Amino acid sequence: MRELTRRGLIFAGAAVAAAGVFAAVDHVASSTFVKDEPPLGPDTTVEIVEFDDAGKRVGKMQVHRVRKTLPEWRNVLTTPQFVVTRKAATEIPYSGELLREHRPGIYCCADCETALFDAKTKFESGTGWPSFWEAIAGENIREKDDFSMGILQREVKCTRCDAHLGHLFHDGPEPTGLRYCINSVALKFVPLRVA
Repeated sequence: MRELTRRGLIFAGAAVAAAGVFAAVDHVASSTFVKDEPPLGPDTTVEIVEFDDAGKRVGKMQVHRVRKTLPEWRNVLTTPQFVVTRKAATEIPYSGELLREHRPGIYCCADCETALFDAKTKFESGTGWPSFWEAIAGENIREKDDFSMGILQREVKCTRCDAHLGHLFHDGPEPTGLRYCINSVALKFVPLRVA
């Protein structure tokens, strides 16, 4: 009986600790990423690289940033897209529709359709999320330090609309050694148009 009680206390303590960790993570994510900011003025621009339907680089362009309030984003995104791209959540591994997509094409931001990754750089990482060893253009993504899980990570965001995409790791294949670990719901796949 005494052993059962001790074991029960250990499990109860672990459950309370886990709940505290999830609550802390939720609080950090909420306070860090969920800000109902007003849209920026139309003169706010960023430089991105545009690509045509055949995946050919068109060139660098100055474009207006896409800024919306959280209610506006809720109206145009699915619930999974909103939770991942606007609240910096992570989809369940192996659940994404694009994980097993292998056709030639471009992976664009689900929120603003900016080109992010070429299918040529996608690889099977075994992690449960679409992984790429290189961005299609460095201008189209931005990285920032992320401490929301209590450890330093490199968050990957869309330059044009600030959508949370995933994280960058340094355990990918050659030639870059990088692994852009990206949430499937943060992406829209556009198959290449064959001439």
